[in-house]
Amino acid sequence: MTRDHFFQLIQTSLGVEPEYLWAANPNYAVLRHPGSKKWFAAILDLSPAKLGLPGEGLVDVLNLRCGPALAGSLLSQDGFYPAYHMNKTNWVSTLLSGPLSDGELMDLLVLCYDAVAPKRKPRR
Repeated sequence: MTRDHFFQLIQTSLGVEPEYLWAANPNYAVLRHPGSKKWFAAILDLSPAKLGLPGEGLVDVLNLRCGPALAGSLLSQDGFYPAYHMNKTNWVSTLLSGPLSDGELMDLLVLCYDAVAPKRKPRR
């Protein structure tokens, strides 16, 4: 999957636009829940070596905020890695061109999005 296609899916499905926060890393983007303002994903272009992978050049890496239970489950699958430059308890990394189909990736992103949504207050 390309970045453009990924961002188009996110915009269409969740209404979220990427934010580019760092002048020193203009290709690094974060995706933030509009209600809570918390990040649920980030895309970085990195050397594969940063994830312990072979290869030259840069690859698009998707960091996903998924919580400890889901992170542990994902890390047991091929194509998922301890999060690059994030809390490794709550985040995982995968290649944007990695093991997931578009539908599987969107299902996972919806879980990450929902996990950072504002919490509802109980009714009295």
